[in-house]
Amino acid sequence: MAQALLTIDLDAIRANWRALDGLTTGETAAVVKADAYGLGVDRVAPALAEAGARTFFVAIAEEGAALRKVLGPGPKICVFGGHMAGDAEMIREAELVPMINSIDQMLRHVEALPGHAFGVQLDSGMNRLGMEAAEWAALRDIAIGQNLVLIMSHLACQDDPNHGMNAYQLQTFRQMTDGIAVPKSLVATGGTLFGRDYHFDMTRPGIGVYGGRPYMDARPVVEVSVPIIQVREVSPGESVGYGNSWVARVPGQIATISAGYADGVLRGIGPKAYVWANETRCKVVGRISMDLIGVDVSAVTSMPDRVELMGQRQSIDTLADAAGTIGYEILTSLGARYARRYTGA
Repeated sequence: MAQALLTIDLDAIRANWRALDGLTTGETAAVVKADAYGLGVDRVAPALAEAGARTFFVAIAEEGAALRKVLGPGPKICVFGGHMAGDAEMIREAELVPMINSIDQMLRHVEALPGHAFGVQLDSGMNRLGMEAAEWAALRDIAIGQNLVLIMSHLACQDDPNHGMNAYQLQTFRQMTDGIAVPKSLVATGGTLFGRDYHFDMTRPGIGVYGGRPYMDARPVVEVSVPIIQVREVSPGESVGYGNSWVARVPGQIATISAGYADGVLRGIGPKAYVWANETRCKVVGRISMDLIGVDVSAVTSMPDRVELMGQRQSIDTLADAAGTIGYEILTSLGARYARRYTGA
């Protein structure tokens, strides 16, 4: 088979969620936006529900409507993007909880769906989504008198526990919500690790559930194995790939493997990335092509049929570091061309 294989460990996803859930006495939700970070919400969300998740977060109403078909009635599905124009029917039929981000969204929601549950997102300093203090002050009493089920905000720097922005946003969120008897939520994966001061009534882990930093104790969730198409000898002075960007200095062997940027292997990883051939770490050489990657396998004594791009030996964050990006981008870039296999179902 010339197709790269993406293996997704549902047991690891469950274990990561349960471990994060064990860090807090409040409710632990699950973020499954972007098709469960590219891993397939139709398989991941039921696994998380089985693990105990009762509240799920998506980015937009369309994701929420699709998720409702997967989960059926019962679990709460919150929409970070709030109530956008044209969303009312989806929100009503799928019983979604839009996280209202502005006065306009609040008016749209209460006019189109009076009595329908909603949440409010507050801007505690990130300046991305949510109501600022003046907007919230104008709408606070009105919102509390409606079917308000959750108040949330989001930390800008929760990948850095020592950043002063975290304490500032915590204080701001407390000031904006003081005295309101509605469940509150401030943090995702990183903030969950900060301790109980940040937990409030609900945490919302995302990347940690899928095996990424900053949750260093996460079990690996994703494995990508790539078939070797051809192995060739190269002599000193011969180049590999487009642009002659890598030139052999000594005699060696180069394997061409069947994956590339069309599969979500970011082109920028080329100069710094490795793969594993059994127990041997092998340097990626030349440019990442659309479908093909060159790998120096000169040190491999017993050539396998496939190499490991991600898995037990190399995490999503290792690959992200090579590309100068983050694990989120690696996961959500994984393309549709992979043969997908789920374990722990």
